[in-house]
Amino acid sequence: MLPGMHRWFLWLNRWVGVPLIRAGLSPAWGTPYGGYFVLLRTRGRTSGKMREAPLGYGLADGNVYVMAGFGRRTQWLRNIEVDPNVEVILPGRARRGLAEEVTDPAERLRGMRAATIGCGLVGAATLRLDPRRASDQALLRATDGIPLVRIRASGVAAGPWDPGGWGWIPVHLVAAWMAWRWWIRRQGGSAGAGMRRGAGRDLRPVDR
Repeated sequence: MLPGMHRWFLWLNRWVGVPLIRAGLSPAWGTPYGGYFVLLRTRGRTSGKMREAPLGYGLADGNVYVMAGFGRRTQWLRNIEVDPNVEVILPGRARRGLAEEVTDPAERLRGMRAATIGCGLVGAATLRLDPRRASDQALLRATDGIPLVRIRASGVAAGPWDPGGWGWIPVHLVAAWMAWRWWIRRQGGSAGAGMRRGAGRDLRPVDR
């Protein structure tokens, strides 16, 4: 299944994730359920061009943590092995930083827990555990073989749109209200059209 999933995520990233984050809509997109996303920009190791990847993320100790879900074959991971200078687009701000794979066991545990929580229900379903409640041993077993990358960037602090923040709640309440208003108007329009059609039928002559 992995090659198929990889192609699906590449398509989703290119046509959905990247445009949404570029448009500044990541605050509206991120929730504890669907996950929170950043846009990671790396320099292609062969092309030299900037490459973009939307990723689930977590914040811990003033750093951004992301997982290379497809292991060593992950393209952005291979890019930072050649050039670790990256740019990360967080909700409401952009930062330049240095990306490095985490090898210290204690830091890996902290960063991995933050990153998996930031991936929402998708991350929990993929790992088959709740990263908020899982023991350290269970979390490490479930993520064994998944590279974790730390992005050191100045001025990174948790905001209302980041994992753990409450900024998504008013945004989604407004969206729900707008959807409700649209539905009410549509129902009213359909009812009005039905009444007009009924009135038209009443005016037709009746054969006796």
